Amino acid sequence: MRGIVAGYAVAGAGLDLGALLWDGDCLPGARIRIPLGMLNRHGLVAGATGTGKTKTLQLIAEQLSAEGVPVFLADMKGDLSGIAAPGVPGGKVGQRAAQVGQEWRPEGFPCAFYALGGIGPGIPLRATVTSFGPVLLAKVLRLNRTQEESLGLIFHYADAKGLELVDLKDLRAVVAFLVSDTGKAELKEIGGLSTSTAGVILRSLTALEQQGAGDFFGEPEFDTTEFLRQAPDGRGIVSVLELAAVQDRPQLFSTFLMWLLADLFHDLPEVGDLDRPKLVFFFDEAHLLFDGASAAFLESITRTVRLIRSKGVGVFFVTQTPRDVPPDVLGQLGNRVQHALRAFTPDDAKALRATVKTFPKSPYDLEEVLTGLGTGEAVVTVLSESGAPTPVAAVRLRAPNSLMGPYPAAELEAAVRASPLYGRYAQAVDRESAYERLSAPPARDGREDREDREAERRETGAARGRAAEEDTSLVEQVVASGMFRSLARSVGTQLGREISRSLFGTARRRR
Repeated sequence: MRGIVAGYAVAGAGLDLGALLWDGDCLPGARIRIPLGMLNRHGLVAGATGTGKTKTLQLIAEQLSAEGVPVFLADMKGDLSGIAAPGVPGGKVGQRAAQVGQEWRPEGFPCAFYALGGIGPGIPLRATVTSFGPVLLAKVLRLNRTQEESLGLIFHYADAKGLELVDLKDLRAVVAFLVSDTGKAELKEIGGLSTSTAGVILRSLTALEQQGAGDFFGEPEFDTTEFLRQAPDGRGIVSVLELAAVQDRPQLFSTFLMWLLADLFHDLPEVGDLDRPKLVFFFDEAHLLFDGASAAFLESITRTVRLIRSKGVGVFFVTQTPRDVPPDVLGQLGNRVQHALRAFTPDDAKALRATVKTFPKSPYDLEEVLTGLGTGEAVVTVLSESGAPTPVAAVRLRAPNSLMGPYPAAELEAAVRASPLYGRYAQAVDRESAYERLSAPPARDGREDREDREAERRETGAARGRAAEEDTSLVEQVVASGMFRSLARSVGTQLGREISRSLFGTARRRR
């Protein structure tokens, strides 16, 4: 036992998880802590439904915020939003605090609330189709490998022709053009794309739009570096993505979370090892990301997780069993919080044995411990300040200081509208892109073009005289507009999109 306690001693800043469980007793003097500097070594929070995973996320997130570290949380059921409000004293909270030797006090933390495409309460998060990329989109559309490669060719064609793909109707317009009588000849130019495959992609896009997923794609595209903000008092802002309204579209939101992570990877500079992370990203329902994923897709995820550590970002995958995470990804998760597992069926027993094998050797009978843990208890191993794994410890976790339940709806809505980001992202912008260009009337003859050019020259001369007298307020209005910001974002992240495409299987050609 002394070796376990010594393994969790932290000289610098750290997070308190709870108190050691030993021989059925909770030892409040034996604190189990994670060094703050090791949070960018990634982690796993796992356990059966109802064992306390959500409260563990809340406990870690609020301590990170208190240390000035921004946090991103995916709120699947709507009950993580309570982190913005102080908790309610007494009852089970007071009992748990007494058991683990916690000085509990009610406290809310600074939060920003988001919603994918504005579906549900929150600031809308949108991505353009072109930055989302063909590989991620192929997973959302459930395309096979051949169809995924064909989608990549369609993106390449749009790039080469200057057809910007902002929303789904842009991509649908390009695909529809390529299978039309006018556009069939273009298929031969890019090679390897059959009319039947293009038709499959077109039908899949139409079905996706009919499910209401078109709201996720468009402009203004969200700048993921907004997740790195701190509150005026120095605490890290907790970004809560409300997903309760889109639970019926798991493939889409899980892939969108991967886009957020990949976009962060390309926007952030290399920083090496810091004394605290720049951001900790919690990836809930992680198994949805890996289900049915191609080998290339899994390789890209593995590489992103491995490399984003040097950008100062920690990633925690949240799921039911470690088996939900591919071995190459699991091997990079140095911090583990494993809640109770059930062994009601032969498959459950097999999963339990597989989970036990992923832990270092310990004095515990882990099969017995993992099936006997109560709600809010877990088996833990993390990385020490020296980078070595700590001994396995059974832990009774602390109680969160914030509200363990949903934030009141009216207060959540008020917080969303009061955010400085609301005016920047709330209103969708639909500028000219591939759909408008392909829908434009055909070009006119040469005589009409010459007349138009002559009229344009006359108008330009007159406009130059007027421009000298114009006030600069017009420029200020344009710069402040949502369209200008969207255009600036599009240009400013061009290189980032190219790298993202390369990570996910396709290199974007620079215009």
